[in-house]
Amino acid sequence: MDNNKDPSGPSSPGSKSAGGFGLPLYSKSELSGVPLTGMSPLSPYLNMDPRYLIQDTDEFILPTGANKTRGRFELAFFTIGGCCITGAVFGAVNGLRMGLSETRNMAWSKPHNVQILNMVTRQGATWANTLGSLALLYSVFGVVIEKARGAEDDLNTIAAGTLTGVLYKSPGGLRGAARGGLVGLTLSGLYALYSNWGHLKGSSPTRY
Repeated sequence: MDNNKDPSGPSSPGSKSAGGFGLPLYSKSELSGVPLTGMSPLSPYLNMDPRYLIQDTDEFILPTGANKTRGRFELAFFTIGGCCITGAVFGAVNGLRMGLSETRNMAWSKPHNVQILNMVTRQGATWANTLGSLALLYSVFGVVIEKARGAEDDLNTIAAGTLTGVLYKSPGGLRGAARGGLVGLTLSGLYALYSNWGHLKGSSPTRY
């Protein structure tokens, strides 16, 4: 009896034994011809279809009934806070300009610096209050109109902007309210046009 005989039996032509365990090793050219059912022909060595690795959906979980875009109520806080900060920065820069202009004939001293600082803080607070009030009115009108109509579209934006201008300028009388409404209509219309510019050009816009 021949004790040197391989117990695994004869191997296929061109195959080699793996580490002396009798496991055949095949070349890449031999494996490339093996048909793999249900797999992509990109690589015969993968155990899954590479197409499943492509994520075509959003990588976050939404609560039941929630929208993918934030509503006006969620955006109201960001809008009001952003307008207040923008108004404060713009007012501070404008106050610095006015303070330097009004004190250009004064010598650089403590009263000179205090006067500039007062101008900066006064203008910053005024502009922050103005833009914050406008943002508050716009957000309230937008939320109310959205709930009343049961829909969210650019018509709500234009209506909220127009009503904001009318109400903000209403202390100036009917003519002032009309001018404020016209300004609000123009600004909100331009914003609606800008937000839908990608859609008008043929590509779907990303809305937040």
